[in-house]
Amino acid sequence: MKHVFAIFVAVLFAAAAAPAGAHSLVYTATLSGANENPVNGSLGTGFFTITFDLDLVNMTVDGSFTGLGSNDTAAHIHCCVAPPTNVGVATTLPSFTGFPTGVTAGSYLHTFDLADASSYNPAFVTANGGTVSGALNALLAGVAAGQSYFNIHTVNFAGGEIRGYLVFDHEVVPEPAVLALLGLALGGLALRRRA
Repeated sequence: MKHVFAIFVAVLFAAAAAPAGAHSLVYTATLSGANENPVNGSLGTGFFTITFDLDLVNMTVDGSFTGLGSNDTAAHIHCCVAPPTNVGVATTLPSFTGFPTGVTAGSYLHTFDLADASSYNPAFVTANGGTVSGALNALLAGVAAGQSYFNIHTVNFAGGEIRGYLVFDHEVVPEPAVLALLGLALGGLALRRRA
């Protein structure tokens, strides 16, 4: 019985330390000059994963780019219009916070607080009711509708050298870790008592 209780306590501590998990929407963007409007002959490429955590109200941008024909000057997400039309910037200006500029290749990982006005272009907030919640809802709706793109601007292509439309990848809705581990512990305790 002491062993079962020790296992129960260990599982309880593991459960308390486990993250509860988040409800997230994951999108990807494959960037190229062929996706730009107008199309260009850039040999540059990029791939980014954009994760919207709906519980924490944040957006994580993770990826890399290479082969640009000139140094980059800015990167951000544009929203909300059907492809291949150009539209204004929805996220931070002039570029994502900390995005490597002045280079032809690089990688990037940053999480933005979507409840903070500084994560958006002020014009995007104004155009969507003048509130952060209006901007957030418009961005999420535009991304879900396939009406947004990740754009990297360069010296040679001020309007954008490589672009990638955000495409739904998957949704993450994990089981609550604490309840699952607690259930295992209680189940083991019940089996032990029967024996």
